[in-house]
Amino acid sequence: MAFDGEPSFRQSVDLMFNRAVSVMDLSPGLEEKIRVCNSTYTVRFGVRLRGAIHTFTGYRSVHSEHMEPVKGGIRFATSVNQDEVEALAALMTYKCALVETPFGGSKGGLCIDPRDYEEHEMELITRRFAYELVKRDLINPAQNVPAPDMGTGEREMAWIVDQYKRMNTTDINGAACVTGKPLNAGGIAGRVEATGRGVQYALREFFRHPKDMEAAKLKGTLDGKRVIVQGLGNVGYHAALFLSSEDGCNITGIIERDGALVNPKGMSVQAVRDWLSEHGGVEGCPEGTYVADGAKVLEEECDILVPAALEGVINRANAGNIKAPLIIEAANGPITAGADEMLRVRGTVIIPDMYANAGGVTVSYFEWVKNLSHIRFGRMQRRQEEARHQILIDELERLSADKGLGWTLSPGFKDQYLRGAGELELVRSGLDDTMRAAYQSISELWKSRSDVSDMRMAAYIVAIDRVAKSYRSKGL
Repeated sequence: MAFDGEPSFRQSVDLMFNRAVSVMDLSPGLEEKIRVCNSTYTVRFGVRLRGAIHTFTGYRSVHSEHMEPVKGGIRFATSVNQDEVEALAALMTYKCALVETPFGGSKGGLCIDPRDYEEHEMELITRRFAYELVKRDLINPAQNVPAPDMGTGEREMAWIVDQYKRMNTTDINGAACVTGKPLNAGGIAGRVEATGRGVQYALREFFRHPKDMEAAKLKGTLDGKRVIVQGLGNVGYHAALFLSSEDGCNITGIIERDGALVNPKGMSVQAVRDWLSEHGGVEGCPEGTYVADGAKVLEEECDILVPAALEGVINRANAGNIKAPLIIEAANGPITAGADEMLRVRGTVIIPDMYANAGGVTVSYFEWVKNLSHIRFGRMQRRQEEARHQILIDELERLSADKGLGWTLSPGFKDQYLRGAGELELVRSGLDDTMRAAYQSISELWKSRSDVSDMRMAAYIVAIDRVAKSYRSKGL
């Protein structure tokens, strides 16, 4: 669908939704029910800081309650506004449906720059925001479950869950009111890196499908592929780290707020991250050549482009210069609808955000289940699994000795085989399985229907169809 001018983030989501439903058999009423945001709560609250009262504005949007609780992160950023929060809530609905987590879609935001405040001040602000949401059941383990997003992390989630428990002292499932918590506050192993790990698993699955690779004019495996990453925050850092250290990718470009680094031979992601943490920017980092206009590095030659920061970084102004044959959207909405149309015409393959960055909500689902069950994964079966494996190893070694075969199992094999799966291994297994199944549902539809031109359209169709079925089962 064409669009005159540059669409906003919310308009981009609606345009992409419209492309999908144009080839679906939905009644106009059901189509509209799925598209619209059910509700948005706006709160303006005061906090006394530095001897004066400061007023803050926050939002919590609920896009769809076809399943409950609804799920979606809370971001702290000066750019937060109602349209952005509602667009992100819609993406959460489709994302949860696509990866089959039993949630509706929600999103929250607070218009604030966390860098302007001390830690104790941020705690006061976060707790007051949480108080305003909790008392309206906009944070509740059975109704609305936030998680970290841009500008928030484990620290903020720990404050929120503690605030919830103070207000609901008899709720035995209180820890499940948010996900993305520290391990000592009811979190789950593997949650911090989950979104970046999901990006890695998404790319691995893409490279298992020769026809999909052919569409992007790529061959072979991930090993040696040139990757440019935009944004070295939590998602971009972990995605780049795993792709380089575990899959052999060369990180040839890293784009940050103050510019970018370029090195055709590849860079150490950890070294760049350490430099960034110490200096606040990438300028001067010896890992690569500094480029002041970081956005220009999006247009450099590479095999895979990973936008992992803000929405709208690839738009009509620069889409024509993008050379990457494959883009994976690690951020939410990094490609506008206008740019998406331009890239499709050129044959660029885009792995869409609603799938590519679904690792976070998938592992959040595991954390929520862990909190409700009140037991960590692996606790019941790990040692029993090890004991069963030990019986097999002992029997094989006994047979070898009795028959005089003279062979022994290598220590590396024995250690790996005998080690039962703990929480981290089970989380990674569940995430990998989820990303594989979701990708296959997208790819199958993309390749089987002539009226489905790209992976984003396929992902939207799969997700919208699942939401529609849920509404129909409710009698709508």
